[in-house]
Amino acid sequence: MTDQAVPVQTDSNKSENQPKAAPRKLQPLRRLVPFILRYPVRLSLTVLFLLLSAVSSLSIPAVLGGAIDEGFIQQNLENVARYGWLIVGIAAVMALASGARFYFISVIGERVLADLRQAVFVHLLRLDARYFDTNRVGELTSRLNGDVAVIRNAVGSSFSLALRSMVTIIGALVMMFLTSPVLTLAVVIAAPALLLPLIAYSRRLRGMSRRTQDALADLSAMATEMLGATRTVKSFTQENAQSAIYDARSEDSYQAEIKRLGARSVLVGLVIFLGTSAVVFLVWWGARSVFAGTVTAGQLTQFLVYALMASGALTNVSEVLGILQTVAGATERLTEILDTEATITDPANPVALPSPALGTVDFDHVDFGYQTSGFERVLSDVSFSVGAGETVALVGPSGSGKSTTLSLLQRFYDVNAGTIRVDGIDIRDVRLQELRQRFAYVEQEPTIFAGTIADNIRFGKPEASHADVEAAAKAALVHDFVMELPLGYDAIVGERGVMLSGGQKQRLAIARAILKNAPILLLDEATSALDAQSEQLVQKALEHLMQGRTTLVIAHRLATIRDADKILVLDAGRIIDQGTHDQLVTKGGRYAELAKLQFRLEDIPA
Repeated sequence: MTDQAVPVQTDSNKSENQPKAAPRKLQPLRRLVPFILRYPVRLSLTVLFLLLSAVSSLSIPAVLGGAIDEGFIQQNLENVARYGWLIVGIAAVMALASGARFYFISVIGERVLADLRQAVFVHLLRLDARYFDTNRVGELTSRLNGDVAVIRNAVGSSFSLALRSMVTIIGALVMMFLTSPVLTLAVVIAAPALLLPLIAYSRRLRGMSRRTQDALADLSAMATEMLGATRTVKSFTQENAQSAIYDARSEDSYQAEIKRLGARSVLVGLVIFLGTSAVVFLVWWGARSVFAGTVTAGQLTQFLVYALMASGALTNVSEVLGILQTVAGATERLTEILDTEATITDPANPVALPSPALGTVDFDHVDFGYQTSGFERVLSDVSFSVGAGETVALVGPSGSGKSTTLSLLQRFYDVNAGTIRVDGIDIRDVRLQELRQRFAYVEQEPTIFAGTIADNIRFGKPEASHADVEAAAKAALVHDFVMELPLGYDAIVGERGVMLSGGQKQRLAIARAILKNAPILLLDEATSALDAQSEQLVQKALEHLMQGRTTLVIAHRLATIRDADKILVLDAGRIIDQGTHDQLVTKGGRYAELAKLQFRLEDIPA
């Protein structure tokens, strides 16, 4: 937990997630190209079968034109049969090529989506704490799952259809020109009248698609938050109020999607009307050419089939264009995460920490403030040192900067001024992974994952054997209650450890820290929320953990830190006093006042 309240970004002040002006083209889709190019063999096979399928389909009208002129017009049944068998053979090739094309592009699509999801997840894990202070986890989860699902639903069929339609349009125009240059010229002149309105209208769809995804993300974020706090919701009887809020946001999502679907419907209708009108015009113009003797009936039929193929492909393109606008919006939301740079990164020329570890910590005139909404100073000119094997306690009221000190030590944030050193090295000069390997962290409310007890203990050291896990569990006084469970170390603890008591969670977290075996131990009020019996068990486990380790401990219960080598008293981000328990009580001041509130007068040393 942090001492300083960090505001969470709300709908009113979101900047990153606001809909942006729709670009003129589908630029976000270009970000998928590097993922696609990772698989050149599959991509080459897709293109090969695509071309084979297109050429096959474009050959059929030419054969059909010959069948009409040489078969039907001349009333030659043998020629009709010969052309018929040829069309069947072409159709067989087209069927095989189309199936292979669909398979390979679908496989590429699934592979790209898996790679994209993995890239986004890995990048999220590498972003620093400040990013998660200002972005809701529920919305990030919506991007990781919902937006990828949007892309998946479209990528296999839509990308395949778009490629096939574009090749068909180009091929049909070429064949139309070879059949009748005059009729083709009329089509080329009329084409801009068809395409320009479609392109102009389709640009509206991407902005609508982005708004739809943002509304859905808000809905997902709220659901994640509320379902993760059902007991609090029930305790405060907020079911009806939260249901009403969810219903309002669900309606916003519905309305955004209805607007997008309405726009797509208009686009599809516009394409059908313009395409049909164009075909009627071509029939009229072609009839004039037949009557004038410039083309044969078979050539006109062949030309019209190619025109219908091009018109159908154009209709498909308009449909796909609407889908791709949605995909572009979802892709943009994912690539926004990938484009977010971590503010805390490894140094260009990292310095190695001493080996073996010394276990020393130095804060040298450290200033720090959160910058999420303006700048609020949390620590001011904080300086102290912790020697190897020493136990130093941080004491003070909420908001004094105690937890922030531990966060800065692990470099979750960077200081605004001053220097923090671990084993004599500035932590900004050390690789993050190497730095954080030096710490074992036990939180006030430990994070328990929805796996087994063994998995949770092994979290800090995945390669640990079962014997190592059991030894750590025994040292943390976990082993006895685990053995009472039917499945022992394979028992499922539930999401956030709901199957365990508060004391059991704390001891599980301590076992995890013992197994990690780091030289510096960080304890953030590890016993403050426990009953007396659980606190006694946890305190015994902590004694095992603290042996031979440098320890920084935050405590509200002063009884747990009476034996600390040094106690630092913080107030409003400054160290106002320091010394041992006895020294501070004797001296009087803020610590003595806190001690009088917690200890009976006769227990306070003179």
